Amino acid sequence: MRCVVLGAGLMGKAAVHDLVRSPGVDRVLVADADERRAREVARTAGDGRAVAARIDVRDGRAVERLLRGWDVTLSAVPYLFNLGLARAAIAAGSHFCDLGGNDTIVAQELRLDRAARKKGLCLVPDCGLAPGMASLVVAAGLKRLDKTRAVHIRVGGLPQQPKPPLDYQLVFSVHGLINEYVEKARILRAGKLCEVESMTGVESLRFPAPFDELEAFFTSGGTSTLPDTLRGVVRDLDYKTIRYPGHCAKIRVLIDLGLTRWDRLRVESGEEVSPRAVLSAALLKALPAGEPDAVLLRVVLEGRKDGRERVVTYEMLDRFDRRTGLTAMMRTTAFPLSIVAQMLASRRVTGCGALPQEACIPAEDFLEELGRRGVVVRRRESSPR
Repeated sequence: MRCVVLGAGLMGKAAVHDLVRSPGVDRVLVADADERRAREVARTAGDGRAVAARIDVRDGRAVERLLRGWDVTLSAVPYLFNLGLARAAIAAGSHFCDLGGNDTIVAQELRLDRAARKKGLCLVPDCGLAPGMASLVVAAGLKRLDKTRAVHIRVGGLPQQPKPPLDYQLVFSVHGLINEYVEKARILRAGKLCEVESMTGVESLRFPAPFDELEAFFTSGGTSTLPDTLRGVVRDLDYKTIRYPGHCAKIRVLIDLGLTRWDRLRVESGEEVSPRAVLSAALLKALPAGEPDAVLLRVVLEGRKDGRERVVTYEMLDRFDRRTGLTAMMRTTAFPLSIVAQMLASRRVTGCGALPQEACIPAEDFLEELGRRGVVVRRRESSPR
């Protein structure tokens, strides 16, 4: 199969790394606005099977021309470009998947269902970690129960050596991070679709040392399409982001001060500045990046099996890979994107069109593919305490 990766950033690089090491992938094209960066990724991660090109993802016609003749397109660029890229992929006759991260744009992509089906194509958004892998873990867990009452998803990327002031390091776009913190979170509560404020609902949780004291709180985007898919199937569904203790309170101060707002303020010099632009620049300067990290996931499903109350728990703890130089966030975000892309191109999916991944990607096969890459999600089943 022939694959195009749009974006030569960290996630694009990790996707290329996985694609060229996967059986059945013959050629990978890395395309980025910075052709030099695309060439570097093709050279360092491409294992001799990747080539590079320059592309402006804002130019739909140019993207369509680029994608013609390629089996599947993977978008590893910021979410705000994905709707236009999905349209271009359909026009070019290429399957499409992306890292998503914005509920509004994902909903618009899914409205392309008729156009995709007409061409016999699959378009699957939100294929990273969360949204992404977490949704397929849920899909696998639902099959372990006769009836599921509640689903609780907890996911987070953490530095192995936390540093003040936020005990956090940037592992993806700073704009995406702020977006998760300020937009509302979609959940199911008592069977009803609800929106709750992000940075609320703080709870404590523990993982194996040294991650034995953590917190989790509501953030947006992590549930993706699950509230719509599971409405009427489960009563309660929620998603919370994992951080070191105290992180939520510090971010709440920034939000309450108005530093995440886009509207411009006049400062003493007379200039008008966007508080959010200033905060983004400050975070980029102050927060570390690229240091050894870990990604934690816990999905708990509560329900009944064979007439008895049961709890199905999935857990993952992935760490920075010193051998390959890939961070845990790159592995757990880009590897799922690569796996889904290969499933689309090889037709290992249910149906065609624009679909949420929990409705078309075989969850157990997906988890097996992750395990082959050393990203292991463990399952245990128990009775309620």
